[in-house]
Amino acid sequence: MFTISKRTNAVCGLAAAFDSHDETWKKVREEAHRANGWFTVAYIDLAVQHIVNRFLDRTLLEAWLLQYPDLSRKFPEHQSLTVGIVMAGNIPLVGFHDFLAAFLAGFKVRMKLSSKDTVLWNYIYGYLSDQYPEFRDTVAIVPMLKDCDAYIATGSNNTSRYFEQYFGRYPHIIRKNRTSVAVLTGQETDAELQALESSINTYFGLGCRNISKIYVPEGYDFEHFIAKTKHHIWQRDHNKYKNNYDYQLAMYILNKVQYMSNEATLFVENREIYAPVSVVHYEYYDRQETIYPDLNRSEVLQCIETAAANLPVLQAHTTVPVIPLGSSQSPGLTDYADNVDTMAFLSAL
Repeated sequence: MFTISKRTNAVCGLAAAFDSHDETWKKVREEAHRANGWFTVAYIDLAVQHIVNRFLDRTLLEAWLLQYPDLSRKFPEHQSLTVGIVMAGNIPLVGFHDFLAAFLAGFKVRMKLSSKDTVLWNYIYGYLSDQYPEFRDTVAIVPMLKDCDAYIATGSNNTSRYFEQYFGRYPHIIRKNRTSVAVLTGQETDAELQALESSINTYFGLGCRNISKIYVPEGYDFEHFIAKTKHHIWQRDHNKYKNNYDYQLAMYILNKVQYMSNEATLFVENREIYAPVSVVHYEYYDRQETIYPDLNRSEVLQCIETAAANLPVLQAHTTVPVIPLGSSQSPGLTDYADNVDTMAFLSAL
């Protein structure tokens, strides 16, 4: 039997598969980059490092599973059920948490990969299959999901309509477009501003936890902000990112839209929460409470970043997770996408 203990051993052993000195893994990273130009080797390494440190630590995993006592009792029943997962592909291995939850909850797992992220997943699948022959009988990568008992699907607002049509009559979690924002008070330290820059630019800003808009007090010193947030200028040398930056810059110039730039990111005053790649919107506020309605848009916001001193203030006025500046790209096992507890959903099946 592929027990919870054995499954835990399997995923914890994945850390060895990501050894940066291993020639096979080096080739896999390079192939993944060739297949998807947004997946630079540096960002693949960052994503994998996060998975190893935050998801595959045995102590953290065991503590996480203990929060769901029904899992052990239902494990025999779960082994006869199949969970289908539609993976996103905006950043490397972005759907790993969904796989991990379904696998450790005892289910058979069927994964429909994004065409943008097949190389890394095929490597993981092959590695675990070689180490544990029963893995192939438990987990499969499939071209189409059907005949599953429950579904977890991540996509856009557009694809979510199709997911609802296909999976709506089964137990499901369907995720749509999300983004994240930051609230500044003007009292942030330089270290906090630099941390925010990472939340804006990591993975080229393509993730739902990337900051696409900042709220700032009236009279905010943007000159100081821009001077302290230039650590990702190298992204201007990345062809895909540069194309987006140059296009947005040209449009703003042609349309006479005021903008600011730190040479890697364009900052434009705009009330819209979503922003194009290479752009961050900003909005002024006179009193912080005037933006609370925006900060409660739980249907579009993944998380909100703010300085440590401001955390308790915002946490008291929104249901959206509020976290310190610079921490959005380091979610833990219980930082569930869309604030929906995936493991609670699975344990209830």
